[in-house]
Amino acid sequence: MNNPEKENLIEEIAVYGNNKNIFDDNGIEYIIPLYQRSFAWEENHIYKLLEDINDFREESYYLGSLIVSKSVDKNVYEVIDGQQRLTALFLLFASLKIDFNYNALTFACRKKSDNTLKNIRNLDNLEDANIDSGLLSGKKIIDGIINGNINEQKFDEEFFLSQLMKVKLYRIQVPPNTDLNRYFETMNTRGEQLEQSDILKANLMGKITSEIDRDLFAEIWEACSDMTGYVQMNFNNTDTRSELFGDSWNDLPQIKFNCERINNIKNSDSLQIKNIINGKYDSNKDVNNEDINKKERVKFESVISFQFFILHALKIFVADKKILHYMPNKTLINEMLDDNKLSETFKIVINDGIIDGKRISEMKESFSLDFIQCMLKCRFLFDKYIIKREFANDNSDGEWSLKQLEVSSQGKSKSPYYVNTLFKGKEELEQKLEHKTNLMLQSCLRVSYTSPKIMHWITELLKWLYLDNYMNLKLLNKYKLKTETIAAMAVKANYLDKILDKNYNWGANTPHIVFNYLDFLLWEGNKDKHSNFVFEFRNSVEHWHPRNPSAETFEQWSNDDVNGFGNLCIIQRGINSKFSNMSPEAKKSTFIQMIEKASLKLRIMSGLTLPATGEKSGCTWNEKLCKEHEEKMINILTEACYSI
Repeated sequence: MNNPEKENLIEEIAVYGNNKNIFDDNGIEYIIPLYQRSFAWEENHIYKLLEDINDFREESYYLGSLIVSKSVDKNVYEVIDGQQRLTALFLLFASLKIDFNYNALTFACRKKSDNTLKNIRNLDNLEDANIDSGLLSGKKIIDGIINGNINEQKFDEEFFLSQLMKVKLYRIQVPPNTDLNRYFETMNTRGEQLEQSDILKANLMGKITSEIDRDLFAEIWEACSDMTGYVQMNFNNTDTRSELFGDSWNDLPQIKFNCERINNIKNSDSLQIKNIINGKYDSNKDVNNEDINKKERVKFESVISFQFFILHALKIFVADKKILHYMPNKTLINEMLDDNKLSETFKIVINDGIIDGKRISEMKESFSLDFIQCMLKCRFLFDKYIIKREFANDNSDGEWSLKQLEVSSQGKSKSPYYVNTLFKGKEELEQKLEHKTNLMLQSCLRVSYTSPKIMHWITELLKWLYLDNYMNLKLLNKYKLKTETIAAMAVKANYLDKILDKNYNWGANTPHIVFNYLDFLLWEGNKDKHSNFVFEFRNSVEHWHPRNPSAETFEQWSNDDVNGFGNLCIIQRGINSKFSNMSPEAKKSTFIQMIEKASLKLRIMSGLTLPATGEKSGCTWNEKLCKEHEEKMINILTEACYSI
C-alpha cells in the first residue's frame, strides 16, 4: 500500500500563473537558514537564468529542484538547496512588478537581507546600512536586462511572462528527522554530475572499432576539455605533443588514425557508457605534465566553456565537410548555440546529415574520427587566435591576452613560453600594432556579447582561419579586417540600417556593440591619447542628462533628446544607482576616477560638460551640444561601417 506522505515529498510546482505563483501558494513561506550563504549570484548567473527562460521553445521548461525541509508549521519550508535560484526569482518578480507576497521569502537571523526583500520595490527609502549589497546588485542587474536587451534583442516583457507561465520546478522535501547539517554538507562535497560532453564523448568513441584509435580519441578529447591553458600542454608527455604539433609544438596538428602509433598512450582510459554511468571514470583526473612547474604555469581563462567550444567546432566541421540536411531547405544546427542541447544537436547532425549524398548515420566511425581531428585543429586555432583572460604576476583581475605558445630547447629538454600572436610582417613595430589592434577588436566583441549563446563572432573567426587562411601568412594579415567586418556589420544590421529619419533615439535599447565599436574607432583614431583604454564589461546604457532629473538638475528634456545617441553612454552596472538622476556636472565631479577609465564616448561627453558662466546656472551640456556630439559620433560609425 502506497504511503500518501511519501508520495507528497516530491511536487511539481508552477513558478508563475494567472491566479497563483511560487510566492503566492496557499500561504507557503520559505526561510533561508543561517548556515546558507547570502545571495551571491553575479551577472552571468542571472543573465543565463533569464536567457534560458526567454529562449526555450518546448511546452514547458524545468528550472531544476528546490530541496526543502518542512517545519512544524506546515506552511513553512526551510530551503536546503536552490536558494540562489529561488531568490533570483523573487528579485525577478519584483522587477517585473508581479503582484505577489513579499513576505513569502525570508532570511533567518539576517535583518539587513529581510529589510531589503520587503522594500525591494523602493530601496531609495532605505539607508545604505540597511541594504544587502548582494540583493541590491541582483535587482539592478535584472532591471538592466528588462530595460535593455537579451541576446541583442529588445526585452519583450509580454513574451517573457508567457514563457514564465510554462516554467516549472520540483519541490522536494527531505524525509522527516533528517540531519540537515549533515545532509547539506554531503550535498556540497559530492562529485559533480556527469556532463553532456562526457555522454557525447562516450557515444562518439563507441563507434570506433580500433582500440588504439579509441585511446587516441580519448586523449585528444580530454586535452581539449581543459580550457584553462593551451591544448598542447594538456597532453601527458612531450612525445605526444611533438607527434601532434611538430617539434616546435606550434604546427597545425596532424592526427594519424588507422595505424600503429609511434608513442603508445600509457594508462589511457577507453571510456564506455557503462563506465561513466557506473562512476568508474573520473572526468577531472589530473594530467601529469612532467616538464611543467605548476607553480610557474601561466593561468589562462577561456571566454567560453568546453561544451560551447564543441558546438563552435561542430559548426565549422559542418561547413568544412559541406554537410547538409537530407531534407532540402532544412538546417542542421540552430544559429543560437545552446549547451543544454549539445547531445541533441549531434544526434540531429548524425541522423539527418548527408555528405556528398551519403547519410552520416551509415558512416558513424569516420564521423567520429573526422570530428575529433576538426576539434583539435579548432582548439589549436582557438588558443592562438581567440582572446583569453590571462592571470600572471599576481594580477587577480586578469587582462585580455592574445598569445601563442613557443618552446625553448636545451638538449632534449623543452620548456614552453608565451609570446604575442604573430599576424603580420617581420618589423617589430608593425607586429606590435597589429597585435594590439586585433586584441582590442576581439575584446570589443567579447564585452558586447556576454552570452555564449550568441558569440557567433568566434565561429566566424575560427571558420575563416580553418577553411582558408591559417596556412597563408599573406592572408593572415587580413585577420584584423575580418574581425572588424564582423563588428561593423553588426552595428550596421542591428542599428544604422534600422534608423528612421535620422532619429537615433533608441535609449537603453541601443545595442552594446554600437558603443563598443565606436570606442574602438575612437581608440584607433588616437592610440597615444587613449593608451590606457581597455574594454570592460560595461553593460548598462545610461543617460548623461537624466531622464528623471533630481531637484538640483531641474531641467527636463524631450524624450527624443534625452534618449538620443548623443546623450547616451555605457557604464558598468555596479555604479552607484544615484548616477542616473544626477546632473551631468554632478556626475562629472562625483565619478572622477570612474570616468578616467570609462568608455571613450563617456570621456568625451564629460570633457564637453563645463560649469555655466555668468548668471546662468547648470552646465554647458544642453540639447544643442548633445546633438552636435551625436552627429560627430554617428559620422564616425557610418564612415567605418559603410566603407568595409
